[in-house]
Amino acid sequence: MENRQPIVVVLGHVDHGKTTLLDVIRKTSVATKEAGGITQSIGATVTGGITFIDTPGHAAFTKMRGRGAKVADIAVLVVAQDDGIQPQTKEALQIIRDAKIPFIVAGTKADVAGTNPEVLKGQLEKEEVFFEGRGGDVPFVSVSAKTNIGIKELLETLKVMADVSEIKGDASAELEAVVIESNKEKMGTTATIVIRNGSIKVGETIFAEEVKCKVRGLFDDRGKAIHEVLPGFPAKIIGFSEIPPVGASVMEVPHAKIVEAVAPRNKFELRRLQDDEIPVIIKADNAGALEAIIASLPPKIVVVDSGVGEITSSDVINAKTGNAYIFAFESKIPNDIVKLAEAEKIKIARFDIIYELLLAVDELLKKGKVEELGRAEILASFPFNDKKVAGAKVTVGRIGKGDKLILMRAGKEIGRAKAASVRKQKAEVPSVGPAEEFGVILDSQLDFIIGDVIVSVTK
Repeated sequence: MENRQPIVVVLGHVDHGKTTLLDVIRKTSVATKEAGGITQSIGATVTGGITFIDTPGHAAFTKMRGRGAKVADIAVLVVAQDDGIQPQTKEALQIIRDAKIPFIVAGTKADVAGTNPEVLKGQLEKEEVFFEGRGGDVPFVSVSAKTNIGIKELLETLKVMADVSEIKGDASAELEAVVIESNKEKMGTTATIVIRNGSIKVGETIFAEEVKCKVRGLFDDRGKAIHEVLPGFPAKIIGFSEIPPVGASVMEVPHAKIVEAVAPRNKFELRRLQDDEIPVIIKADNAGALEAIIASLPPKIVVVDSGVGEITSSDVINAKTGNAYIFAFESKIPNDIVKLAEAEKIKIARFDIIYELLLAVDELLKKGKVEELGRAEILASFPFNDKKVAGAKVTVGRIGKGDKLILMRAGKEIGRAKAASVRKQKAEVPSVGPAEEFGVILDSQLDFIIGDVIVSVTK
């Protein structure tokens, strides 16, 4: 065993400068290329003897740990000094604690007028984060990506923490690596991995859980072709038989212990939904983002299908079959698919920022939420002016003229219509209430039978 370079994960609240900080450290232009400055996919880069993992969200990193994968050696908790602790700051802190790894707090935006690192320290101490010099052992570095304040100190502190932790690896040991990103590219199915122990060479056969890979190519974080990747380093691998799950352990032999609870859906499934559930199809440009999105969806949003890559005709057909919406994250939508979706009246929404996609989902949930106004049981059926009238009795709430009605049979939806006319003792009435018997004429003929239930809803 020899000392190896540390693997560092950077976590923090949206827009607290996580990506911009890394951008300065690695002297690239990643932040300016990302929509809204928000990191959208998991990547890894090597700089100053440190491997940095930049996550798209806490959900993806949590999923890695959910698969039993030990990913990082040290964490950097990024908190903006002008904004303080936010909900995702607390989530990130809990993730770090669950991973049981040492961490450093980087107080960003130190250049903003009026900021005071002592105020931020006080907030974090209320979350039981205790700093060096104040009764604890957590380092705090005040930084500014804009003016380069504290960047050198941050890197030096990380190296000291790595030395104290005695991080070691053995290139000849049994392979221990983790998939931190996977994708479909023109060159084939690829996966970005980071090695904690052992090594990988071109030509070898490895497995990401049960997914086999004959390593046809290795590329470092700069895109340069390499022959071998050693402990502590990341690499992109070409040769997987299919897209491996993010967070999968990479080894020299396959194993079947795949945690289904954290694997993204990738098979179309049509099932009877509850009234307040909304079916969606999720497509993303990469597997890391796909898992992060699916993990962040509200319970009432049902993912009937998902996958990596561009939107296809199958997605549109499945959406029509399942009456589902299609949400695409950075996935391409070919022109012929746009025309097909328009012809089939399928809504496709594309986003470049995960946060905006989730906001759109929340809005959809609010608009699509069904509020029940009343129920009535159908007791009789009789003709009226070439139409069929349902004789019913209100059991709950009220039924009114113009209401949107759902016809239910044995708990299943049969059809929908509007109440064109509501009559009580042959007289037209605006509505009827509990225990009242009435007749209702629907604006479209549904094949109802005695014993069916009609439900008045707001949707």
